[in-house]
Amino acid sequence: MAPTKAPDSSRRSDRSRRAIHDAALALVTEVGYRRTTIEGIAARAGVGKQTIYRWWPSKAAVLMDAFLDLAGRAAEDAGSGSGSGGTGESAPGIPDTGDLAADLKLVLRATVDELNDPALEAPTRALTAEGIVDAKLGAEFVHKLLDPQLALYVTRLRAAQEAGDVRADVDPRIALELLIGPLMHRWLLRTLPLTHAYADEIVDYAVGGLAPRA
Repeated sequence: MAPTKAPDSSRRSDRSRRAIHDAALALVTEVGYRRTTIEGIAARAGVGKQTIYRWWPSKAAVLMDAFLDLAGRAAEDAGSGSGSGGTGESAPGIPDTGDLAADLKLVLRATVDELNDPALEAPTRALTAEGIVDAKLGAEFVHKLLDPQLALYVTRLRAAQEAGDVRADVDPRIALELLIGPLMHRWLLRTLPLTHAYADEIVDYAVGGLAPRA
């Protein structure tokens, strides 16, 4: 008689974590951050509250982890050619073809696609909005998600400086805000459509101001 195979507890834990992540993202999309609760996440995921508290100390921690997992999956899909790569994370960083404007347009267009993706838009808006009033959550959002992505822009802009395509006196950290800031402003206010054409114009205006002066 063949021996009975023991249950794979790690696989069961992975399934539970994914169910909790999916439940948290679904709820924050449907009812918003403030009305999302640990009890609601547990019920939606089909687990007990104690399971959630064993892995996360708070609702904010659950949602942050869920969003980071979602962003990671999106980056993996982009790397395999099945996604947009909208976070700007094209391994090992932003492309460097020697054409700064073309490289930045490629990344900003992908960011537009990501911000317009319904699966990402609602949780991104919820965490962004809550991060404004919850300083701790906002700082964590910036530290864990935004800073690693923004660092890729800094690296690419510094390479452009070394190549003589960007003035030596330009601060790359401020320069990247010329690219990201207008995009996020239009996305947050929803005043006008967020399009590839708009992303291209941002790059043209920004790069024109970064170029060496005659």
